[in-house]
Amino acid sequence: MRVVIVAIGSTGDVLPYTGLAARLQADGHEVSIATHVPFEQMVRAHGVGYHPLPMDMERELASRTGQRSLRFAAAGSAAMIELHRRHWRDMGAAITRAASGAEMLLVSALGWQGIHVAEASRIPSMGVYLQPLDPTGEFAPWALTRRSLGRWGNRAAAHGLRVLGQVPFRSATAQLRHDLGLAPLGIREYFAKLDRQRWPVMYGYSPAVLEAPQDWPVWRRVVGYWWPAVEPGWTPPAELTDFLAAGTPPVVVTLGSMAPAGVADRLAGLRDVLQGHRAVVQAGWAGLDVSRDEQILSVGSVPHHWLFERADVVVHHAGAGTTAAGLRAGLPAVPLPLAADQPLWADRLVDLGVAPAAIGLRRVTAGALGTVLGGVWAEPGLGERARGLARRLAAEDGAGAVADAIRTGRYW
Repeated sequence: MRVVIVAIGSTGDVLPYTGLAARLQADGHEVSIATHVPFEQMVRAHGVGYHPLPMDMERELASRTGQRSLRFAAAGSAAMIELHRRHWRDMGAAITRAASGAEMLLVSALGWQGIHVAEASRIPSMGVYLQPLDPTGEFAPWALTRRSLGRWGNRAAAHGLRVLGQVPFRSATAQLRHDLGLAPLGIREYFAKLDRQRWPVMYGYSPAVLEAPQDWPVWRRVVGYWWPAVEPGWTPPAELTDFLAAGTPPVVVTLGSMAPAGVADRLAGLRDVLQGHRAVVQAGWAGLDVSRDEQILSVGSVPHHWLFERADVVVHHAGAGTTAAGLRAGLPAVPLPLAADQPLWADRLVDLGVAPAAIGLRRVTAGALGTVLGGVWAEPGLGERARGLARRLAAEDGAGAVADAIRTGRYW
């Protein structure tokens, strides 16, 4: 079967789908990923087909609108929507081209235009999401608040939010349906139609980290993480292996695609709060850099599965993919959430007992980070619980669940 995965977002939003694609290819499917042009090399390096989509997230987040989305919580969602909205007509056309000849579309959380394309092509589609999006009474929608609104309020807020979230894209979606020869469809009617059809969604995170709510329908399944594929022939830089071999496992600091202005300056005093521990700092999109010596090493892109296995603690932005990688390695964490679903995963790390506290990335300082790191080193139970959770994750096969559903045609 020719399968196209539509993956929209930053590196952490795309990389897990390389592992899902590799699993489907192992089942004999012909798989390609439609994603942004800067990720073409990453996708092809994993032996997966590639289709281009518009939008460069690193460039967008560095723009004035992008920085506003990272700076203010209330304005953040509106600013982030604006980043996507202005590309949405081109995005729909690109997804349509990518789906030519496909026999099934798998769409990420922001890839919903693929649902319309699949309808026009008369092929099946399925959601493959990295964070919980369906309404539930058990918790409030993470894009709105971290506080429960009560069971009725949580569900009502989630239903309302998903409708409102489509409004900025209404014109582009209507044009796409027209271009595809489909009848007009209102936003509420669109969601009602998906519910009537029992349109399936599989969530690529572990039920050991966040269980599926009891009020979700059976066609909404939490199946386990999709681990990124290992790039063939990758070898670590000698400078990094020499540093790791020269002492005890280090603290790893990585902010991934998060690049709010001034964060590098606020962490400039990291060396002074390490309490004699060593550190590896990944530059990421924020361009974090520190002087290099026997205590701290700055590095560029290094696969998290490799680096985290050699670490003692991981300090990160609590993105879905980085959170998963830290849990897989059995590491206690210090989460520094900023935007989107990051506060959700940061709270889960604290609730699971593998992080002592979370610090908002807008407020973090080297001193505050040092205080929470001290809490990690003072509480060995954090590491013990993290290692226990890692053993549970190792027994799961999230990509296999998707592969089995496609092979059998049974999605729940």
